[in-house]
Formats: sequence, C-alpha cells, structure tokens
Amino acid sequence: MGLTANVYVDGFNVYYCTVKDTPYKWLDLYRLCVNLFPSKTINKLKYFSAKVRAVPWDSSAPTRQDFYWRALRTLPNLEIIEGNFVSWTKDLPKVPFVYKQNGRPKRVRVLRTEEKGSDVNLAAHLVYDNCIQDCIQDADESIVISNDSDLVDAIEIVTTKLKRPVTVVNPNRAAMVQKDPTHYHMQWELQRVATQRVLSINEKILIASQFPSMLTDSQGSFSKPATW
Repeated sequence: MGLTANVYVDGFNVYYCTVKDTPYKWLDLYRLCVNLFPSKTINKLKYFSAKVRAVPWDSSAPTRQDFYWRALRTLPNLEIIEGNFVSWTKDLPKVPFVYKQNGRPKRVRVLRTEEKGSDVNLAAHLVYDNCIQDCIQDADESIVISNDSDLVDAIEIVTTKLKRPVTVVNPNRAAMVQKDPTHYHMQWELQRVATQRVLSINEKILIASQFPSMLTDSQGSFSKPATW
C-alpha cells in the first residue's frame, strides 16, 4: 500500500495559473491529485478560496463559481475553507505617463479586487495538521498545490521543525513554463523548503482530471456552465 497524503489547494492560485483561459475549468481536484500521484492514497482535500463578487464586466462570475463549488462538494473527502474577497477603488498613475503642469503624472481611478486570507488559512491548517497527533495519523505527508511564496515559512516549519514531508506542486501548466520559464517556474523559495517538487502540470493531466459534464448531489442534477 502506498503513502497517504493530505492535500492543500490554493484555489485562486490554481485558477489563475492552471485553468484560466482554458477549457479545463471544470477541474476535479481529487482526480487531479490521483493523476499526479498515482501511487499515493489521497486522504483529505482542503480547498482554500473565497466567494467572488460580481463586477460590471463579469456579472455572472459568482454564479459560475457557485456551480463549481457545488461540483467540488460532491467529493466526499473535500472541505472548502473560505477567505474573503474584497474590492475597492484607487487612483493610480496612467500608463503611458501623461504629466500635468506640476510635473506629476495624471491619475485614473481603477477598481481593485483581491482575495484575502486564503494563504493564511492554508498555512495555519498545514501546520496544525502536522502538529496534532490525531491529524498526523491521518496521513504520511502533505501536498501543497500553490506557487505562492507567502507559504514558505509554514512549509519550512513542517519540513524542518516538525520533520514531516511536504510536496509542493507548481500549478502552472507545462506549456506556460516552456513558453516563459523565467516567469512561470516554481518560486525558488518553495523549491528550497519542499521535500519533493512537481514543477508543472501538463495538459494531458488536466484533460484526464475533469468532472463529468453532468453531476448529481442532494439538490438534484446540475451541469457545467455553458460559458465560462
């Protein structure tokens, strides 16, 4: 029997690095982990994300996310841990710069959106699960799917202080890494603290890791959104 693993998924990092602008957004995270690690038994999946808000140019984003989270909740071993999604307006210099008479650049008002808290939540769960004896007995190792260097300290605590293995998966697609390795490579700080590394996810894995188009839960049947 192979090793067992608990998996910690940085939801927004996976969206922007793995599936944005692709047909692979209906991603079954359990299948993804099984396909990435066929010799391991996946015990728990923890998905860290936040509820998005509608914006004028994409009013249906919350509805699409609701359908995806509903699909995720059909996985019996998956838990969604929510952070917060915030938006605000801010005046920023216009590019290319246009200067006013006082020598300062003209500014434009922009809408900023940001997800807050998921990296902290992931770090807290990762350390806790590797400290508490009942949680330690759940799995032999941890797998973190993220390329966020804010997680370095938490991973280093687990690998060096607690002497527990952590595999880090760079969620960037292999094609992106090949196109621009300087931008899409795994953060070197994460490579340093991980006990094992998966440097990218290839397209064949993504194709093989999709939910069926139609799913059923306690509320009935539902399908992948027609447009995404």
